[in-house]
Amino acid sequence: MDSVELLKDLARRPLEELEQVWDRIGPDRLNVHPGGHPNSIAWLLWHTGREIDAQVAQAAGRQEVWTAQGWEDRFALELPDPGHGFGHSEQQARHIVVRDRELLRGYLAAVTEESVGYLDSLAAADLDEVIDHDWDPPVTRGVRLVSVYADALQHVGQAAYVLGMD
Repeated sequence: MDSVELLKDLARRPLEELEQVWDRIGPDRLNVHPGGHPNSIAWLLWHTGREIDAQVAQAAGRQEVWTAQGWEDRFALELPDPGHGFGHSEQQARHIVVRDRELLRGYLAAVTEESVGYLDSLAAADLDEVIDHDWDPPVTRGVRLVSVYADALQHVGQAAYVLGMD
């Protein structure tokens, strides 16, 4: 398996992991804040999609799926600019309320499809290109993509953990 194929496999994992717990995410659990934590399951899954979307769009030089495919309007969140969740205050995180759980899975599926399509356009040499000089060492496309998908997997795992608290 070459490096691009390996990244495509990794890119699919957050959605695959979500499917493992999907039937346990009822509407009564979606917006609950366990232990008073500001991040609900809805926030975790929304943020998972947003972080993949924003970072892959930037790496690809494309518009985010969030706006290009109308997800922003479908979610109709109560925050004027919800961003991606990076640096959300407790109050902002609590404003991420999702009534229709299918929006979360649909958005993550759309982001995954776009992400895998982007990866299909890359050659192995593209992964070595430095795309962020603000770090020491500078960040390559491959390192950024691994980081994005690893973080997404962590958030889906956090949602699974919360579901297992019963």
